[in-house]
Amino acid sequence: MNLQGFDILKSKLRSANTLLSDLIKTLSLVWAASGYWTIAWMVMLLVQGLLPAISITLTRQVVDNLVVVAGSGISAASIQKILMPVALMAGIMLVGEFLNSSGEWIRTAQSELVGDYITDLIHKQSVTVDYGFYEYSEYNDKLNRAREGASGRSLALLESAGTLLQNSITLFAMAAILLPYGLWLPTILIISALPAFYVLMYLSKIQYQWSQRTTTDRRWLMYYDYLLTNSSTAAEVRLFDFANYFQSSYRSLRRRLVKEQFQLLKLQTLGRFVAAIVALIITGGALAWMGRQVLLGILTLGDLALFYQAFNQGQGIVKELLSNLGKIYRNGLFIGNLFEFLQIQPKIVDPAKPIAVPVKPQQGIRFRQVTFRYPGSTEPVLENFNLTIPAGKIVAIVGDNGAGKSTLIKLLCRFYDPESGRIELDGIDVRDFAVQEFRRLITVLFQSPIHYHTSAGENIALGDISAEFNQAEIEAAAKASGIHDKIMRLPLGYQSMLGKLFPEGTDLSGGQWQRLALARAFFRRAQIVILDEPTSAMDPWAEYDWLERFRTLARGRMAIVITHRFTLAMQADIIHVMRDGQVVESGSHDQLLALDGLYAQSWKAQMESSASPVMESGIV
Repeated sequence: MNLQGFDILKSKLRSANTLLSDLIKTLSLVWAASGYWTIAWMVMLLVQGLLPAISITLTRQVVDNLVVVAGSGISAASIQKILMPVALMAGIMLVGEFLNSSGEWIRTAQSELVGDYITDLIHKQSVTVDYGFYEYSEYNDKLNRAREGASGRSLALLESAGTLLQNSITLFAMAAILLPYGLWLPTILIISALPAFYVLMYLSKIQYQWSQRTTTDRRWLMYYDYLLTNSSTAAEVRLFDFANYFQSSYRSLRRRLVKEQFQLLKLQTLGRFVAAIVALIITGGALAWMGRQVLLGILTLGDLALFYQAFNQGQGIVKELLSNLGKIYRNGLFIGNLFEFLQIQPKIVDPAKPIAVPVKPQQGIRFRQVTFRYPGSTEPVLENFNLTIPAGKIVAIVGDNGAGKSTLIKLLCRFYDPESGRIELDGIDVRDFAVQEFRRLITVLFQSPIHYHTSAGENIALGDISAEFNQAEIEAAAKASGIHDKIMRLPLGYQSMLGKLFPEGTDLSGGQWQRLALARAFFRRAQIVILDEPTSAMDPWAEYDWLERFRTLARGRMAIVITHRFTLAMQADIIHVMRDGQVVESGSHDQLLALDGLYAQSWKAQMESSASPVMESGIV
């Protein structure tokens, strides 16, 4: 064998080993999800595998007995000779019908249990993997492949494996019946089905490769569908007349994918037709030989009936058996996507021996010589970056776009870890804390908080899901944030459904959603408060009221504010001005104005351009 042939053989062996490994994992997964139902399913398969051979044997006995009693008239002896095997056949048919009905029940139970189990695995893995994975197309492809019919593929793989077991039992029984007529008959059964098996395996591989290649294309279809149907995009789609553009893009991509699917279907149909012709020629030859044996008196009519049924069913079973192998191969390829996704390991993990997180930080947070670049990027966002955020102080961070402000939030929340350097809390590297315990110290008010479509009370309680649902504390948090009066004007008060996604929901304005997010922050009682443009959706009057409430929230805590608004930055004890991944100025509002640097220039430009204190300009 030449080197190229050896490499091909090794590749096929690796594929076979991977497929076998995925099959074992799938069986383990199914067993974990539905153990008792799986036992019942295997017992059913064993019995169903033996029934066809028993039925064929009884058919031969019925035909031979009919030949014996033919022409002897109707008598008790004649009827008894025929009645017994017929009654047994009827019993076999009843057992078969019972198993078919029971099988539907068992498969439905397995389907629900396995589907829920796999969905749960995907949900757990989706929140276990690092936040950074969501920022890469490759991860989204893996997630989409894992979710795409994962439970259905697992059940299909299980069903194919079960049918393979059942058909194997039946085939061995059929072979035992045909063996007395010649060793070559069981062999020819298998040979007649090989062309169809080859076609199935070949097309399965092509189908899988097409599915892998078009994953991103199919995600584009989902994206176009989202743009055309989601409420968050409805305003811009209508205002700027994007509908025709996105519909055209959807239809164009969809037509191409459908065309490729039809080409695969055409190839599949042609291959199966050729394989069927080959099987028909082989079957015709076997039947001609059997007819000759009957005409020569070597075999009886019962033998002919048995042979016809056994060979015909046997050939169908061999085809189905090989087809099941092909389905196992095809579904195994897709199930491999699920296991590939489940094997992704997060990098942000708990240390072997976590240090207890301070209940209330005493010193604060410090960035020491931190260098960080996003995976796949060559340019560092932060390089040898240093920053101190004292405990109990309000610190504002301002700067132009791309200065690295949002990256600070991601690092502080341990969505990422620095490439070098360290981030300390009270002098302890944050990587020495358990991840979730450290994050419980933090609450973040994002520029666009998530609109949770649930009751107003539960919206606030989500601020600390580990706490008991205390209505008095929920209302206290709402009053502190200024959203209480609005909630009380809703039809059901704190039980009112928010958002328009579900029936009887009531929507809020952008500023009101911000106040609701602030109420969650009050309810959480976290020691580190991070705000990312928290007043961007508010008018000046609402912003002033919100700032007063924010100072109440921040009292005695560490607050970090990312903002473009001077009115908010002015409230800080310390303001850090960032540019190109470095802090270039630091001080209070008055100190920075006296410094007459970048911050002061931006402030003066804003004041000269407008009398409004909320005008956005320059670095902020």
